[in-house]
Amino acid sequence: MKKLLRNKWILIGLSGLVLIVALFLVRQGQRSAAAQAPQTGDIVTAFVGDLSASATASGNIEAAQTAELALLQNGTIAEIYVAVGDYVNAGEPLLQLETAVLQRNVANAEQTVVIQETNLAVLQEPATAADLAAAEANVASAAANLADLQDGPNANDIAAAEADVRAAQADLNAAYARLSSLTAAAAADEIAAAQIELELAQTAATQAAEQHSTVLVTESDYISEDQLANMELSARTAALQTNAELQAAQETLDELLNGDPNSIAAAQASVSLANASLKTAELRLQQVQEGASAAQIAQAEATLAAAEATLDRLVRGASDEQIAIAEAQLIQAQTNLARAEQNLGNATLTAPFDGVITAVRVSIGEQASGVVVEMFNPASLELVLDVDEVDIRDIIVDQQAVITLETWPDEPIEASVVSIAPRNTAAQGSGLVTYAVYLALGDTELPIRMGMTANADLITAQRSDVLLVPNRAITPDRAAGKYFVTRADGEVVEVTIGLRDDENTQITSGLEAGDELLVATAVPVDEGFTPGRGPFSGN
Repeated sequence: MKKLLRNKWILIGLSGLVLIVALFLVRQGQRSAAAQAPQTGDIVTAFVGDLSASATASGNIEAAQTAELALLQNGTIAEIYVAVGDYVNAGEPLLQLETAVLQRNVANAEQTVVIQETNLAVLQEPATAADLAAAEANVASAAANLADLQDGPNANDIAAAEADVRAAQADLNAAYARLSSLTAAAAADEIAAAQIELELAQTAATQAAEQHSTVLVTESDYISEDQLANMELSARTAALQTNAELQAAQETLDELLNGDPNSIAAAQASVSLANASLKTAELRLQQVQEGASAAQIAQAEATLAAAEATLDRLVRGASDEQIAIAEAQLIQAQTNLARAEQNLGNATLTAPFDGVITAVRVSIGEQASGVVVEMFNPASLELVLDVDEVDIRDIIVDQQAVITLETWPDEPIEASVVSIAPRNTAAQGSGLVTYAVYLALGDTELPIRMGMTANADLITAQRSDVLLVPNRAITPDRAAGKYFVTRADGEVVEVTIGLRDDENTQITSGLEAGDELLVATAVPVDEGFTPGRGPFSGN
């Protein structure tokens, strides 16, 4: 019984095995039939050629060299030399402030520099023989004057002063004599006027005498003895003068009463002058007899000290400290001059480079504030692209590109990458991260302007003399990561691929040049491919 059961299971197992083999053979037969079955469609040929891949991006034309210019000096706009659209050369004046005050500041600063240079030169040069002789003479004169004052009056000085008094008295006596001889009768009104003048003179003389008396008895803690002495001398002189005038008025009246008015007037004047001379001579005699005051001696001592200091400086020359001070003053004057010249230069705004004016923001008569002129260099125009972070890995400096402008879509322009921004730019709200890529434009006669929109095809990879087939002849197996082609005779062949573009794919193994391929129901190898992402980098 057990033997029968065992044989039964053996038979069942053999039957299952036969069934499996049969199914396998059927499947293989189906595959072989499918491979050998005649198919219809296009025939393409593998060929050798060149291939390149590219990434696409868009952006705007901008200028690499732009400027927003402001004046470094405050002031009122006096001249504007340019307008929007003008082409200017580097260094060309654009506008200018009023400069009258600035020019005066420069002139004053230049004069100060000359003065300080002269002062320094005088200190550094040795004294001449003539300078030394003059200084020595000044010292001798000051010393002699001080000694004379300190020695007090001598007999000769007193005798001379007394002689002057006697001479003045003689002149006064002679004047009186002439006046007496010229007296004559005068008109009543002239006599009345002379009497009034006499009365006025008498009043003035009385007041002057009272003033003199007041000074003589004046005592004050706020007035020095020297000041009091000077006040007394002035009051005494005034009293003497008014007395002389009183005498002259009396003589005039007398002459009117006793003689020719003209002659009497002349004689009266002579008497007045002679009387004043006498009083002056008497004061001089008194001063000589009293000797020099303390104030006069102090002044003479100061004069001598100054003369000696001047002589000493000339003999020894200027000190190091004096020269250092003079040098510092010269440097400061030169600094002020440089600052004044700089301010004057800053009053004129010049172009920093060759370019075109895009804005003038001020008018004549306005106060300059902030940016006043804007400009750009048309020779520096470039295309600035916003390249997705996925594609930025395929972009390098000096990479070639072809751009087209929205304004002229059928006019391609060669370009090349000159720089790539080191930091990304995040679009607001979208989360899209891009990098700025800068392309230099090739030669073109198109009148390109700032702000124009442009599209660029950046060549990310290139292959030369490689085996190529059309993309539509390749069937991908996405799950296995494999690629197949179908020969014209129906044979399915696995191939490896490399670089591709929108039309062809590089074949790195599995085919040879000249192989004919069937294109019928095949799924293109680039199905679902997004241009510009460049996922293939095969050899």
